[in-house]
Amino acid sequence: MAGTDRNREMIAEGPAVILVEPQLGENIGMVARAMANFGLAELRLVAPRDGWPNPRAEAAASGAVHVLEGARVFDSVADALADKSYVVATTARQREGFKTVLGPMEAAVNLRARHREAVDTAILFGRERFGLYNEEVGLADDIVTFPVNPGFASLNLAQAVLLMGYEWMKSGLETGRETPFAGPEFAPAPKEELFGMFDQLERALDARGYFRPPERKPVQLESMRAVLTRPGFSAEEIRVLRGIISSLDRFSPASPRGGGSPGDDPRRISAGGKRSRKRPGQADG
Repeated sequence: MAGTDRNREMIAEGPAVILVEPQLGENIGMVARAMANFGLAELRLVAPRDGWPNPRAEAAASGAVHVLEGARVFDSVADALADKSYVVATTARQREGFKTVLGPMEAAVNLRARHREAVDTAILFGRERFGLYNEEVGLADDIVTFPVNPGFASLNLAQAVLLMGYEWMKSGLETGRETPFAGPEFAPAPKEELFGMFDQLERALDARGYFRPPERKPVQLESMRAVLTRPGFSAEEIRVLRGIISSLDRFSPASPRGGGSPGDDPRRISAGGKRSRKRPGQADG
């Protein structure tokens, strides 16, 4: 559909669009075109398969060269999200976990509310073939799912960006529908700080034997990250946090392996938290 007017101001704002391991240059170009249609301009590419820049992308962008010229390449999803404070991850299927699941319209309203408070935001899109891994979804704040035919739910990458771009543009034309959001007094921390906390917590828990059995560590880490990236807690999330706290309570610098760790006889732990030196059968005195 024609309609480009070079004499009018080009809108270039809003959340970054992050593509994870895009395969074809043509797909990236069509994404750039969809972004330009709806005023989005910041494109980030995570490990594009065919490298970057890609001449096929420009051919498919139909004039959205400003989007391609500003594109940045990152080695990992975490690197691409590091300076963002609110991220939504798109997925075609429902996922179990702790994330709030939004429709495209709700997600756009949330993004718009934060954008108006100068919060850095992003929309995360997965691979053409199979989307995002669970651990990548875990790095986002909310999930976006599209109301599509459950028997044929796969969307072309550019189509998914187009849908989110349309809702983003529409959210700026409507009033009275914004999600309440605390402004500058409560600005969310950049993801880089959150990821640093994850790493610190993982090291601390590893040293204290929290991950048991070891093969469940990836699942436990995914649950913890999901809990710590959303503002509200469910009963299950509270149980996750209490398990972490209980584990830390058993340890101290004087007893790095934990005086109260599983397998210890609680009768040999004194009231002051120190291990008793009494021999079995010795009377209290």
